[in-house]
Amino acid sequence: MLIGNVGKEPDIHYYDQDQCVAQVRLATTERGYTLQNGTQVPDQTDWHNLVFYKGLAKVVEKYVHKGDKLYVEGRIRGRSYDDKKGIQRFITEIYVDNMEMLSPRSTQSNQGSLVSEPIGQQPTGNTASVSDDDDQEIPF
Repeated sequence: MLIGNVGKEPDIHYYDQDQCVAQVRLATTERGYTLQNGTQVPDQTDWHNLVFYKGLAKVVEKYVHKGDKLYVEGRIRGRSYDDKKGIQRFITEIYVDNMEMLSPRSTQSNQGSLVSEPIGQQPTGNTASVSDDDDQEIPF
C-alpha cells in the first residue's frame, strides 16, 4: 500500500475491444527530521510506476490528474525490456488492485467531476474508493 501524489497526467492505452491500461507515476515522500545531535536528515522522495487494468484504468482515465493524492494497494512486479539503443532495462511496477482518491473535492472539481456512476463504494466525505474487484459479481 502506498499513499502519494500523481506526478503527471496518466498514460492511457486502449487494446482489445474497449479494454485499456493506465500507467501513473506516483511520488511518495518520507519527511525529513533532525537528529538529537542537530544533524538534519532531508525529505526522501521515491517514484513508483503504477499500472491499472480494466475498470480501474477507466476510472483513472476519467478522474485522476497530476497532483491528485491517491491511496493504492497492489502487487509488485518486475520486468525487463530493451530500450531504443538495445540496452536491457529493468523496471519495477505496482499492479494496482484497489485505489482510493484522497484529494479534496474542491481540487477535483477544478479538473472534472468526481465519480458519479456506481463503481465500487460511493464517495464518503472527501474520498472515493474503487476496486478492480468491483466489476465481478459476488456469488451469493
